[in-house]
Amino acid sequence: MKNFRLYNIVVGWISFLIAAIVYMLTIEPTASFWDCGEFIASAYKLEIGHPPGAPFFMILGRFFTIFTGSPENAAKMVNILSGLASAFTILFLFWTITHFVRKIVIKADKDYSTGNIITILGSGLVGALAYTFSDTFWFSAVEAEVYATSSLFTAVVFWAILKWENESDRKYANRWIILIAYLIGLSIGVHLLNLLAIPAIVFVYYFKKYPVTKKGVFYALLISGILLGSIMYILIPGIVKVASWFDLLFVNGFGLPFNSGTIFYVAVLISLIIWGIKYTQRKGKVVFNTIILGMTVVLIGYSSYAMIIIRSSADPPMDQNNPDNAFDLLYYLNREQYGDRPLFYGQTFDAPMVDNKKTKPVYIKKGGKYIIADHKIEVEYDDRFTTLFPRMYSPDNNHVNEYKKWSNLDGDEITVNSRGGQVEKRIKPSFGDNIGFFIRYQVGHMYFRYFMWNFAGRQNDIQGHGNVLKGNWLSGIPFIDNARLGDQDLVPEHLKNNPARNEYFMLPFILGLVGLFFHYKKQKYDFTIVLMLFILTGLAIVVYLNQYPLQPRERDYAYAGSFYAFSIWLGLGVAGLIDLLSKKAPKVMSASLVTLITLILVPGIMASENWDDHDRSGRYTARDMAYNYLNSCKENAILFTNGDNDTFPLWYAQEVEGIRTDIKVCNLSYLRAAWYIDQMSRKSYESEKLPFSLTYEQYHKGNRDILPIYDRVGQAVDVKDVMEFIASDDPKTKIKSPFVANETINYIPTDKFKLQINAEDVLKKGIVSEKYADRIEDKMEWSFGQRYLYKDGLMLLDMLATNNWERPIYWAMTVSSSKYFNLQKYFKVDGLTYQLVPVLAENERFYSGEVDSDVMYDNIMNKFRWGGIEENDIYFDENNIRMFSNLRSSFGRLAEKLIKENKRDSALRVLDRCMELFPDHKIPYNNTLISVISAYYHAEAYETADDLVQKLSDKVSVELDYYFSLDPKYMIGTKDMSKEKQLNLYILQELYKITADNNQIEKAKDIELRFMNYMQLYNSY
Repeated sequence: MKNFRLYNIVVGWISFLIAAIVYMLTIEPTASFWDCGEFIASAYKLEIGHPPGAPFFMILGRFFTIFTGSPENAAKMVNILSGLASAFTILFLFWTITHFVRKIVIKADKDYSTGNIITILGSGLVGALAYTFSDTFWFSAVEAEVYATSSLFTAVVFWAILKWENESDRKYANRWIILIAYLIGLSIGVHLLNLLAIPAIVFVYYFKKYPVTKKGVFYALLISGILLGSIMYILIPGIVKVASWFDLLFVNGFGLPFNSGTIFYVAVLISLIIWGIKYTQRKGKVVFNTIILGMTVVLIGYSSYAMIIIRSSADPPMDQNNPDNAFDLLYYLNREQYGDRPLFYGQTFDAPMVDNKKTKPVYIKKGGKYIIADHKIEVEYDDRFTTLFPRMYSPDNNHVNEYKKWSNLDGDEITVNSRGGQVEKRIKPSFGDNIGFFIRYQVGHMYFRYFMWNFAGRQNDIQGHGNVLKGNWLSGIPFIDNARLGDQDLVPEHLKNNPARNEYFMLPFILGLVGLFFHYKKQKYDFTIVLMLFILTGLAIVVYLNQYPLQPRERDYAYAGSFYAFSIWLGLGVAGLIDLLSKKAPKVMSASLVTLITLILVPGIMASENWDDHDRSGRYTARDMAYNYLNSCKENAILFTNGDNDTFPLWYAQEVEGIRTDIKVCNLSYLRAAWYIDQMSRKSYESEKLPFSLTYEQYHKGNRDILPIYDRVGQAVDVKDVMEFIASDDPKTKIKSPFVANETINYIPTDKFKLQINAEDVLKKGIVSEKYADRIEDKMEWSFGQRYLYKDGLMLLDMLATNNWERPIYWAMTVSSSKYFNLQKYFKVDGLTYQLVPVLAENERFYSGEVDSDVMYDNIMNKFRWGGIEENDIYFDENNIRMFSNLRSSFGRLAEKLIKENKRDSALRVLDRCMELFPDHKIPYNNTLISVISAYYHAEAYETADDLVQKLSDKVSVELDYYFSLDPKYMIGTKDMSKEKQLNLYILQELYKITADNNQIEKAKDIELRFMNYMQLYNSY
């Protein structure tokens, strides 16, 4: 027994060490894309990230960054936090598996034989290492996201309840319950996923303490649901909600400072807790004492959110939602900026709105009081279009088209009267349609596909939306893969060579199934516990998230807990195989042989297959792209961004590494929120506040959120006059609201705008260089081209009216054209940004703006950094490749401009540099190569251009041959690959045009022949 305990500890730490070494070797050395840059920045300077926040993760991250030595290493240290948290998760997974296996094979001390010890430890090692090398968990382990730390909390609380179960001295067993409660409280400050372990914990308690009956199981389910719901929907928001009541009373009723009521409330709460603990101790009420202690430590853990209010009150540069009081903290915790979605009952996608009803008041701080600025709006829908379990609810046209594909929609047509008085027919999906979409898309595509990535294999790292080419699971077993995805022998080699094409031959999946059935057969109660963890961290999340189609990124990280639970069964599968083999061979030999073989065939294959596409060492893409965005701007610039990947890396670069802090980075999607306008109205580092003329009273929440545009003037109006009209509170400048009854709102009386230009002034301020002096317009004129202007457009209009060209204004190239507000004809391309200048851009096919060759050449050839692509033969995933592919187009644009300016040698240097940086084996050739080929021809580098034409046309032809070889059943509905075919046909068409225009007659004929043949095939479909 003692020897086993030692072996269990030692082998557990070996599994930890293996995981830690793997993650440290493959960790990204700086910030990654998506939320990572924001998390690192919030940890480094204790700033406020996106709702609902992760204050405990922020504190842990800050602790790790203390040891950085220099700001450049801060990101790596937070990444190391994720790596170590993941390695500790593996440690506790090992001990969890050995706990379950030991309960099966050890019935008395005499059973601690060598064979049984090898069985227990081998099962733990195989299961733990399989999870170590699993796709989803490894991905989260090497970047600064919350999911690795959240996984650790899940692993520890699940292990802790098993320690409670094993506690020999039952008198002190409840200490484990208190520890679990504290860890759950702490985990709230990382991610709420950990709460989903509560029902499994309740069942461990029930199976240990009470005889199992149907009635008892029902009550255990009920209690676990109540506990989970109470923490999620009562405790977490409720504590803050009551605090807001106290603060409203103390501030508005007693005239005390903001947060005084919150402080009083916290003091009362602490006093009541202390009294309750002492009272229950004195009266000997053990159960009530334990409950109060448990709630107390949950609150102690949850108190990490005090950091959010404290730091927000300091107005840091990154202060999302500005939650510096109880009202705003409640808004922040409830993630209200992201909107709501129906869950068990609600509207379907075609539901007409019947009414907008005002509900709860929205309070803001003003003049030392809380005032009601607005009311939350509850949209009422036509009852005929509501249903149970609404899965298809988004009215977005792109989503509706996908709903129809995924569900084979067969809904009812209902006649409705529109607001304009017209009669129209709308579709109501049936309950069966919703279930169909739930099963095919939400479960099949957005959960089971990810599950199989981890335990069967993965096709590639390209985000998939249903067709047979992208992002599917793949086993490596021909008859399985061919039936689902078409003949895999026909797949082009360059697609097969994707580093993320990982084939496990379903061995982890099969071993997990063996463990699942073995567990059920040997320990039904323990099986039920793991099953609950598996379902609640998997399918229950699917139901809760209710995801719409065309998600912006893959969401497998949300289900890591479910894959953790399956890894327990995977480990138990080893014990199951040993149990089977030991009937035919000695136990020691069976245990040793099965352990060795499964180690090689499961975690061994997974490590071998996954290493190349999980090794991020040497990759600096996100940081360097941020550097390039910022250094595409002039001094003291304003830079508009819009999404996660053109904003969070820039925040990281400025907040952590101090890169170009003179620039004000402004996210247009946030600029609709008053709290963000407040933030942009403050100086940060060397960057002055944004030039807004509207005051807080004029733009706060509920005021000028959306402005109708009516052309009542018939001609362009100066933006300064427009802003004066919008800012007015004169009733003559308002109209009846088309959104809320019995209200008036401001509006815009013209759809055409102009801005007068002083040429001498813009030249003097350096907005426009001398070479454009004779092209400066007397005035800029444009129209927004939309019926309504939201607050982001309003604040941009305000800046244009107020800035007086004191600061250069830029858009990041990645910003959607819908956010250009029709100003792109005045864009100048400087690198990765468009600068707004009072110069009409020369028209370029497919492109916005006009290239400034002098500035862009200096940026691309001398200033920009390239994410490690030059120095390292490293893995770039789809996101990185897309970034670099877009840059390839920029190189081509610059070269064309240089050729037009008779700078052929410079153009060739640019093109050669492009091909040096982005060869086919690193950044695969695609449509972005077209501009490069065209420029090579125009620079008279015919041999190079011909070679690239041949390579690209051959590649496209191979892909089209594959597409047209597929059976039509693989091309319908969600599997439709029309876009892929059309893109490749477009590439051939462009290559034909380029070669023909440049007198490459033979090549043009060859490409034309290919194109016509493929078009014939395309039309036949």
